[in-house]
Amino acid sequence: MRLMEEKILAEGKILPGQILKVGSFLNQRIDTDLLAKIGQEIARLYDGEGVTKVLTIESSGIAIAAAAGMAMGVPVVFAKKHKSSNVDGEVYTASVHSYTHNTDYTIVVSCDYLRPEDKVLLVDDFLANGKALMGLAELVAKAGATLVGAAIAIEKGFQGGGDALRAQGIRVESLAILDSMDDNGITFRPQ
Repeated sequence: MRLMEEKILAEGKILPGQILKVGSFLNQRIDTDLLAKIGQEIARLYDGEGVTKVLTIESSGIAIAAAAGMAMGVPVVFAKKHKSSNVDGEVYTASVHSYTHNTDYTIVVSCDYLRPEDKVLLVDDFLANGKALMGLAELVAKAGATLVGAAIAIEKGFQGGGDALRAQGIRVESLAILDSMDDNGITFRPQ
């Protein structure tokens, strides 16, 4: 998605530790026009796949997942990073390591929200090492549902998570793939 690449070049900031800050348009202050276009592009990419639910992880992926869900006309479910008092009954859990925060989480989704008959699309803002998506895929498998694929706003291709997921047979569609990111700037993978 050329628009995403342009936005990254115009407003993205490279921070130490190979962190790309996109808070000015994607995950703290949200450009709603861009968000709507992201949702429409994800819906276009997965048109005809029979998606019945969009699944993401709290919190930065929620806006993108909601845009995709609205464009596809399907509900959005998000995995919480900790079981809380408002998540009751049977739950699916998976362990996830966050690259950005260098911490481990046990993600949780109520069994009421993922069912065996669901065809699930995973959606997130970033894909680095793939741990968050693998955790979400584990929740889908535990539910006995069908994993349709994953849609990502920004993939850090140089960290290999997307390639590892694709090697496992998971369809991954990223709107922008960074091949490199350093003091000299950002190089995008041709799509």
